[in-house]
Amino acid sequence: MSSKPLVVVESPTKIRTVKKYLGNEYNVAATVGHIKDLPSKEIGIDIENNFKPKYRNIPGKQKVISALKKEAGDAEDIYLAPDPDREGEAIAWHTSEILKKKGRRFHRVLFHELTRNGIQEAMASPDTLNAHKYEAQQARRILDRLVGYQISPLLWRKVKNGLSAGRVQSVAVRIICDRERAIQAFDPVEYWSITARLHGETPPPFEAKLARKDGKKIEIPDETSARAILAELDGEDLVVDEVKKKTIRRNPQPPFTTSKLQQESIRKLRFSAKKAMMVAQQLYEGVELESGEPTGLITYMRTDSTRIAAEAAEEALELIREQFGEEYAPDQPRFFKNRKKVQDAHEAIRPTSVKNTPEKMKPFLSPEQMMLYTLIWKRFMASQMQQALISNNSIAIRGGAYRFSASGSTVKFPGFMALYMSEEQTLESEKEKGLLPELEKGMVLRREEMIPRQHFTQPPPRFSEASLVRELEEQGIGRPSTYATILSTIQDKGYVEKVNRNFRPSELGFIVNDLVVESFPDIFNVEFTARMEDDLDRVEAAEIDALNILTRFYSPFEKELNSAAEGMRSMKGVGMPIGQKCPMCNSEIHIKVGKNGPFIACSGYPECNYSRDYTRDEKGQIKVIEPDPVEAVDKVCDKCGKPMVIKRGRYGNFLACSGYPDCKNTQSVSTANGGQSTGVPCPEDGCDGELMERRSKRGKVFYGCNRFPDCKFAIWDKPVKTPCPRCGAKFLVEKTTKKDGTFLKCLNKACGYKALADEENGEE
Repeated sequence: MSSKPLVVVESPTKIRTVKKYLGNEYNVAATVGHIKDLPSKEIGIDIENNFKPKYRNIPGKQKVISALKKEAGDAEDIYLAPDPDREGEAIAWHTSEILKKKGRRFHRVLFHELTRNGIQEAMASPDTLNAHKYEAQQARRILDRLVGYQISPLLWRKVKNGLSAGRVQSVAVRIICDRERAIQAFDPVEYWSITARLHGETPPPFEAKLARKDGKKIEIPDETSARAILAELDGEDLVVDEVKKKTIRRNPQPPFTTSKLQQESIRKLRFSAKKAMMVAQQLYEGVELESGEPTGLITYMRTDSTRIAAEAAEEALELIREQFGEEYAPDQPRFFKNRKKVQDAHEAIRPTSVKNTPEKMKPFLSPEQMMLYTLIWKRFMASQMQQALISNNSIAIRGGAYRFSASGSTVKFPGFMALYMSEEQTLESEKEKGLLPELEKGMVLRREEMIPRQHFTQPPPRFSEASLVRELEEQGIGRPSTYATILSTIQDKGYVEKVNRNFRPSELGFIVNDLVVESFPDIFNVEFTARMEDDLDRVEAAEIDALNILTRFYSPFEKELNSAAEGMRSMKGVGMPIGQKCPMCNSEIHIKVGKNGPFIACSGYPECNYSRDYTRDEKGQIKVIEPDPVEAVDKVCDKCGKPMVIKRGRYGNFLACSGYPDCKNTQSVSTANGGQSTGVPCPEDGCDGELMERRSKRGKVFYGCNRFPDCKFAIWDKPVKTPCPRCGAKFLVEKTTKKDGTFLKCLNKACGYKALADEENGEE
């Protein structure tokens, strides 16, 4: 057996990079993510015993664990080098538990960059395992499990199988729902503006906007008011009253933090937050360069710090002088102050060496890697360049009691702007653009025309991915490393949908949000969730004990949970009143949720069987969708013998017994011609088909590819369009057994994922 020291990393893609720089003196192995987790079939938290977690080896990880033990052999020193964050710390702790052996020493190694210097320096100064960081991760995991595994089953009983609530995920949905309701409640207000197109003694012509009357800010509510002002201005000379010229110094922005990288990638590259993090991980873990050496091109990509190493800044200044000239390089490196409550464990995201310019790296990078690397490289280089100098002119123009204003700017010295401007800086510069002629106080201007324009106030905008990430960061919800997962989860669960690249709650999202906020007003409160994040940071900083925050959390949560078990309204049964009367019997109409989603129905059911699909208008008001006329088909019900008719449901037409509600037999219209769509793509390699619901000759439902007979993939269990959170498989399947009830599981036997109720998982 080997006696070489073992270095344990998290990702297999790092093994070659680490081996290259450590040589043959060490063995290197990977955990391939977490190797221990809470069990999937139960809550896995001993609440009565100080919330003790019941960790288990993850099913399917036995080969990995065996390989780790084999690589460790009889080595006395184990260097634990998973990612340098809370999740990595948990992996390091669990690895040490599995490899624990008498006389064996464990060292924690933090690779902030996967370069020769970064790896060798980390190995030269190993640390001990960080108990406080591990406790912070574990506390978050316990909190998420307590919420997910106890609220999600409520939603399964009260609303629909397969739904979930998450401690942070549900707050993100609440933010989107609150914004949508603000949009629906918004009433636009009319207002007008007046713009003067003017000429000085020299070109160019320019525009000035009416701003004040008698020294006070002017408001023009309607066209009548606008016309009255134009009449008053008709005989007035427009005279230059004041000319201000100043030079504005504009500073570059700091290098990227995780959230800022996600926001800028979304805006400039049209990446999703998830894609940005995936590509950044590739750049961090290492790319094989011309020398054949795999090299990490950027520092660790999960950070909320703007701190940078002095030597990295000096290297950037040297390259700036070479490429742009001395005038573009400040005398000293520029360092940036972190915001309060920032974890400063890692530097900002920067190139491991600015000498690896995008042009040099292009042959070794995929197009997506090249785009993101260029963004990171330019942002860091620009952060060390000189300020931009902007010449700004502002003009005040008098016309009787009225005052117009105009401004324009030109770039005197581009500084950092010669290389990079953020999307926000670009928009700001566009607004400021505009040349003004040389004007002097007292100069009478020639008017070309006065332009009145009608406007209406605008509702608050829907959140895009970028603005939602910014909102989560500003509100202190989640952590930068969790944003991509949050955004993916709320879409995968069907709680929000994208309209023109912006988030809008689905009807199901509104319903679930209203139920959980009503039953758990504190748990899903923005301020409460932000305070919890602060508390977790305090656990890591050894300022507070994890048990303290778990106890404080659970006591009120348990009361709300017990109350909700009885008090949360059932959307399967009673439903939610909408303030409208049934057109058939005048009883209250309620929103309910069935297997095909939300619908409206008479509260007098079964005496009255009125029900309809519905939509909402832009004000959020319910609009009933009247069904197509009932169409008979040449088929009788195989249960009662009455004629079958075609009806329309949430997912299209279906056959229903005309004897409803006495007979509730239904059947897919498309059973005979290929099956009903599930929306789940076929998993077979190279197949672009889709799984369809079909029936066997004996009438048993199964799910097969619509490209049959070219593709013969088929399964008995119902596919659900939710990726496996453990192995990334394209979908899960829904099963029901007497022992476990209804649950979701992964078909990948090596994975073994199974969940009674979905939960928010892997937050960091």
